[in-house]
Amino acid sequence: MGEPRPVPVVDADVQDFLDYLAYERSASANTVAAYRRDLERLVAYLHEAGLTVRSAGEDDVEAFFTGPGGAGAGSSLAAVRGLYGFLVREGVLEKDPADRLRAPKRREDLPRVLSVEEVERVLTRIVPTGPLGQRDLAAMELLYGCGLRASELVGLRAADVDLEGGLVRCLGKGDKERVVPLGGAAANAVRRYARDGRRTLLRGRRRDQLLLNARGAPLTRQGLDYVLRRALRRADLLGRASAHTFRHSFATHLLAAGADLRSVQEMLGHASVATTQIYTHVTVEHLREVFLETHPRARRGRGGVDVDFDAAPTDERPAGPASAGPDAPSETSPAGHGESAS
Repeated sequence: MGEPRPVPVVDADVQDFLDYLAYERSASANTVAAYRRDLERLVAYLHEAGLTVRSAGEDDVEAFFTGPGGAGAGSSLAAVRGLYGFLVREGVLEKDPADRLRAPKRREDLPRVLSVEEVERVLTRIVPTGPLGQRDLAAMELLYGCGLRASELVGLRAADVDLEGGLVRCLGKGDKERVVPLGGAAANAVRRYARDGRRTLLRGRRRDQLLLNARGAPLTRQGLDYVLRRALRRADLLGRASAHTFRHSFATHLLAAGADLRSVQEMLGHASVATTQIYTHVTVEHLREVFLETHPRARRGRGGVDVDFDAAPTDERPAGPASAGPDAPSETSPAGHGESAS
């Protein structure tokens, strides 16, 4: 049964659950939208099988989750379990058909990052002529230069960017506000866009949002995806990165250049430093290079010796008199015949 196409929610139970999330749990609009997408797939999957949310059993729900409808994703599991848990608590169902579902074992996938050269290629291929070109460059410079999430970027207000102070104030997960430093390249791109491009797009209207589309309305996530795809295509990197890749690259490049983990944690808005530690994986090679260049027993090109770590161990000693022990004085010692050096 191929992957069901998402359909608008027509199931009253699903809509009740989404309303509960939005109005009673005060879930963010992004969270509700994500749950809606997953549950629309569930409704479509069950509809093709001649079932409804209420009539589905354990096997049906598990088949959705493990099959193309749920794609085995943890987010789908959260939506399905949340829905059925809600229906049981409300007395709509006596038994929870999703009770035995468990999250798949999480793969320790490392974040995909771009090299500094690849990021530069993306940014330099954006031509900041005209209001949209200026907006695109400002958006991409903020995305990489401040390590923002896509939702944080499109949610920025013009007043959130302090060009003189070099700071950006953004609203992250859980409505937590944080302040991130603004680099020179990003500040210059935003300044030019705010002075010229944004004014042109506004056409005399008033908008709080910083990034606008061609009609002068706030730029959406979908609009940002289009901007990103266009920039990646020009740099011959289409399919190699997402908006979050630039956030990953921001953190990785900072750590590789010597930034401390706690500072990067603050800039990313991570609640726990353990979340930030995943970015240290790509700095291992950098640390090895630092070691080889600076440690007195591993220096290369500074009078030191290159060490072949893969070579077999050897017990060979430097050539010398056979009778000389480890404590025997050297023949070239300035203090010979038992005299001590002063």
